[in-house]
Amino acid sequence: MNKDKAYKLLALQEKISNSKAKELIDKGLVFHKNEKIKLARKLLNSSAKFVIRESKKLELIFEDDEIIAVNKPYSMLSEEVQKKLNYKLLNRLDKETSGLLLLCKNEEARMKFIKEFKEQRVYKAYIAVLNGIVAQEMEINEAILVKKTKNSAFAKVSKDGLSAHTKIIPLMVNAKKSLVKILITTGRTHQIRLHTAFIKHGILGDEKYAKSKSFRMFLHSLECKILNYHFIAPLDKEFEELGFKNLTF
Repeated sequence: MNKDKAYKLLALQEKISNSKAKELIDKGLVFHKNEKIKLARKLLNSSAKFVIRESKKLELIFEDDEIIAVNKPYSMLSEEVQKKLNYKLLNRLDKETSGLLLLCKNEEARMKFIKEFKEQRVYKAYIAVLNGIVAQEMEINEAILVKKTKNSAFAKVSKDGLSAHTKIIPLMVNAKKSLVKILITTGRTHQIRLHTAFIKHGILGDEKYAKSKSFRMFLHSLECKILNYHFIAPLDKEFEELGFKNLTF
């Protein structure tokens, strides 16, 4: 049977350009036989059929003369948001993480907000689905060492790293999966993903640290309080698809 690259087959199936097909695969939205296609150039049988998950749109939460708050889809890069809105990012989220993303409209405001982050005066709350049953609150104080390359970063627990504090608050359990609220005072690279994997309750869909497969990573930046601002980014409907219903925050 003839084979071809995944992005070319997808382009034919969906009647779209090769570049658009590559973009969909890079965003983690394309599946074949219930497996996410990770490599656009992967060779597949020419008869392969693909399923594409809906790509969410960027949602505006708040805007004034200083700051913009948006709800980022899980498949979008933070830098993509920055380019789209043409303002500087105040915080960053991994492509796989959905939720609250902040951008500043001027440098004076940006420096003011950055000072709050540096002095750990910002309230940051996330919602995650963890593998296994989490029945009680936990606090993790494990230093994190980050190694960055040109295109990626990898973090590990190490006494040679920087201090990191994560608090996990259980909310609901369903089918050996736990919905939790996570509070962080520090903001180390991949902190939540690493700390939850460290306690053997990695995030559902976090292939990098938890070795967990799903159509997405179930980590969402929910809430931020900074100076006199208070933002909340509504959860994606995918959390309800896992059986966690009637969620209000």
